[in-house]
Amino acid sequence: MREQEYKISNIDSFELKDIFECGQCFRWNEQQDGSYTGVFGDNVLNVAKTGNEVIFKGICKEDIKETVEKYFDLNRDYQKIKSKLEKIDENMKKSIEYGQGIRILNQDLWETIISFIISANNNIPRIKGIIERLSKKYGKEIEWNDTKYYTFPTAKDLKDVTVQEYRELGLGFRDIRLYETTQMILDKKVDLEEMKNNPNTMEVREQLLSLSGVGPKVADCILLFSDLKRFEVFPIDVWVRRVMNDLYIHNEDETKVNKKQIEKIAQEKFGDLAGLAQQYLFYWRREA
Repeated sequence: MREQEYKISNIDSFELKDIFECGQCFRWNEQQDGSYTGVFGDNVLNVAKTGNEVIFKGICKEDIKETVEKYFDLNRDYQKIKSKLEKIDENMKKSIEYGQGIRILNQDLWETIISFIISANNNIPRIKGIIERLSKKYGKEIEWNDTKYYTFPTAKDLKDVTVQEYRELGLGFRDIRLYETTQMILDKKVDLEEMKNNPNTMEVREQLLSLSGVGPKVADCILLFSDLKRFEVFPIDVWVRRVMNDLYIHNEDETKVNKKQIEKIAQEKFGDLAGLAQQYLFYWRREA
């Protein structure tokens, strides 16, 4: 592994805050200069944007250009996607204008599963803290710029970790879920490679739901934010229910709006781009 640098100019749909603060990832942190540093796979990267130039710099296991293109989904035409979505209605147009720099990352499936199990009924700072402690204890150390970083542990790295050891990292009720899911994956009761090669999203979703700690919302987040890349799913949490009720359903009691009602509207309005529509709407309403 060696330090590498890669620069891109005039790239559409690439704003650091929109990408790293939209709720899809937990291992990227803003630096004092406004850049972001994160760990993914065996890589530690700093991403900075100056004018129309994006600079990627850090320790990369493979060629940095290929690594960045894959992870940041750079070969997908987000302008075309936004152009299609913003024609749907004024709400979509406004949300896209606000979060025009969003780009869905290609995150490792295993890491995404564990991260979103940890995210259940949790807040962002606490999720980040747990993931950092888990990585520091069981991942590999990478030193760059006089700072130590830690890779996310593999399933094999967690093979012998006990429920009590998870609890000591602050996982709370999620400790047993992390333990059980890790063992299920190690025992091939759920095959991650098979999942990646299965084009049937509903079948993959059912497999994810069989994992301990994975409910419908977590399953949909995994489908959308991992390298499974299923843009047709529509994760629903409190914020999404609120925005969908405010904009499209208009029920005086938001708590009475059910998931099926929201999913029906999402599929009718957004079709196979429902997941991206969700991200624009969610980010716009939560941040703005």
